[in-house]
Amino acid sequence: MRIGELAGLIGISTRAVRHYHHLGLLPEPERRANGYRDYGLRDAVALARVRRLTELGLGLDEVRDVLADDAGRELHEVLDELDADLARQEEELRVRRARLAAVRRQAEEHGGLPAEGPVSDELAAFFAEMARTSAARPGPEPVLASKEREILALLESAGEEGESKRMVEMLSKATSAPGAMERAYEVYGLLDALAGAGVEDRRVEEAARALADCIPDAVVAELGAEKWEHAAGPGAESDDGFMAAYYADFAPAQARAVRRAIQLVAERAR
Repeated sequence: MRIGELAGLIGISTRAVRHYHHLGLLPEPERRANGYRDYGLRDAVALARVRRLTELGLGLDEVRDVLADDAGRELHEVLDELDADLARQEEELRVRRARLAAVRRQAEEHGGLPAEGPVSDELAAFFAEMARTSAARPGPEPVLASKEREILALLESAGEEGESKRMVEMLSKATSAPGAMERAYEVYGLLDALAGAGVEDRRVEEAARALADCIPDAVVAELGAEKWEHAAGPGAESDDGFMAAYYADFAPAQARAVRRAIQLVAERAR
């Protein structure tokens, strides 16, 4: 048989046959005087076995092990390993599908996914409440509201699961009182107005006090004075960590207002 006849008999391409020759999975037969390879029944049997093994999901290196004589692994060992690997893949797929189902359910419950991407159900509910509050207000949403969602999504992704859950719980506490979310949006507006202001602008103190007033005593106490003081301390903007990047993301007057608000909260926490 010529290579095309062999490939057609087994149901693979001639390119695959040549590749198996190159890898040493299928010995090359002698060529006729005209230069064509002459394949026999033994070649067809060997090639059919290679195809069956690859259809099981074995990689070509594993097929080589199976086909090797004493130097290779036994077929049952390779199949046991393959079965275990497929089981791991099945579990990974199950987990991924469960996450996908949760995201789709979240989109249905809240009328779509937030622009910040898939988040936990709890944070998605918080974002949906923000969206409802924004829709009820005249004009476009404050820029700082959108920025806060981005930061919250970042913190949830970067934090441990327990810490993320605690963060969302504190957010819920901070906005659970009647009118709390509306007041938060008023503060977003005050901060937006500081985008081009100087750090000595009198509106900085106004925005800072309004922001501090949005944080209920229960949340202040839960975090504790030490954490609030660290966030407001002199090293918070000069270190190389998260707080430095956090303050740097604001306009100067906005950063001054946010830091001043945290200072006011730290005073309450003492």
